[in-house]
Amino acid sequence: MQIAVVGTGYVGLVAGACLAETGNDVVCVDKDETRIRTLRRGKMPFYEPGLEELVRRNRQERRLTFTFTLPKVVRDSTIIFIAVGTPPGEDGSADVQQVLAVARDIARAMNGYKVIVDKSTVPVGTSARVRELVRRETTHPFSVVSNPEFLKQGAAVEDFMKPDRVVIGAEDPRAEELMRELYAPFTRTGAPVMVMDCVSAELTKYAANAMLASRISFMNEVANVCELVGADVDQIRRAIGADRRIGSSFLFPGIGYGGSCFPKDVRALIHFAAQKNYEFKILRAVESVNAFQKTRLFSKMRVHFGSLKGKVVAVWGLAFKPKTDDMREAPSVQLIEALLAAGAEVQAYDPEASRVAKGLFGNRVSFAAGNYDALKGADCLAIVTEWNEFRRPDFGRMRKLMRTPVVFDGRNLFTPEQMKQQGFTYYSIGRA
Repeated sequence: MQIAVVGTGYVGLVAGACLAETGNDVVCVDKDETRIRTLRRGKMPFYEPGLEELVRRNRQERRLTFTFTLPKVVRDSTIIFIAVGTPPGEDGSADVQQVLAVARDIARAMNGYKVIVDKSTVPVGTSARVRELVRRETTHPFSVVSNPEFLKQGAAVEDFMKPDRVVIGAEDPRAEELMRELYAPFTRTGAPVMVMDCVSAELTKYAANAMLASRISFMNEVANVCELVGADVDQIRRAIGADRRIGSSFLFPGIGYGGSCFPKDVRALIHFAAQKNYEFKILRAVESVNAFQKTRLFSKMRVHFGSLKGKVVAVWGLAFKPKTDDMREAPSVQLIEALLAAGAEVQAYDPEASRVAKGLFGNRVSFAAGNYDALKGADCLAIVTEWNEFRRPDFGRMRKLMRTPVVFDGRNLFTPEQMKQQGFTYYSIGRA
């Protein structure tokens, strides 16, 4: 098939590369000319495991190309994905102006039947707005499809190539058939293709992310209670996760969720419900718990030291999760800002996100070349992101480098018994 993908962010670039991998001819379009030139040089605008190799291979095979000129791409394509940003407004609503602008440009360039696919995470009812806008701009036949993505940063390529399910909001049999054909290579092992109306497909994306965010906040609440009564949240997590009705995913306590999806989508669903005169009480609580949880590590530090003025704090992990360089709403940002405001010095390390962090903090933070370098002269270590390379450190080397052996573990990478044996004062989440 001839496919166009408008937008080369996390969703658009992954979708374009994966669709090219199954033999389609894919053109990725972006108005950011610098980004397009970067991609043409074979460089990635962000870090995502496996994506660079996928892009390189399909560019060499000439199945994947990049351009900043939309009209010709529209004329040459049958299916056109819209994968541009929907940033949150101050009230939590998702801004769909970029989506609507792209839809208008597509309509004006059409030369025959097209399937226009909303791949961006959009508010409920956006497909109807796109449909009405396109109808006003063209006399050519078209279909609008909602096809939400369910990609985890750090595992996006695998998620696209081996999906749990494919959700297609389509109200036109012709468009449904084309979408089924497009996704057939990815669902050969039995992953269901769920076809529904567009409104249900749009709401499915928000409901899925809100459910996962709720599980995280619930476990963080349990962890906070554990600290009050001397219980071990890890034992509780394993016990309830063994219940088949619950399962073990997204039950790890920590210092809150971040990233580009969960915070934005929870707020957007709260806002959408409020527009329908419904208060989404559970999600308001989820948001509140998450905001509180991001303060937990700093609170533990302040209790331990009294004053943090002049203290040197090493920070391991800056990205909101491992295997990405994304720092949007990352717990590290709030922690570091609090430390700096308290007069502490911060020495930080992240395998991938240091470049992004430098843009946020500038020279207010020292960025180390490696995790051990960040420990030199530190009064304590804060573990914020659970990168695998942090899980089996040389504790003896850590003690020698640090001024005082104190660890605040926001991801429970180690056990209290283990750290006591290694000679560390150790604070974790939900454990005595």
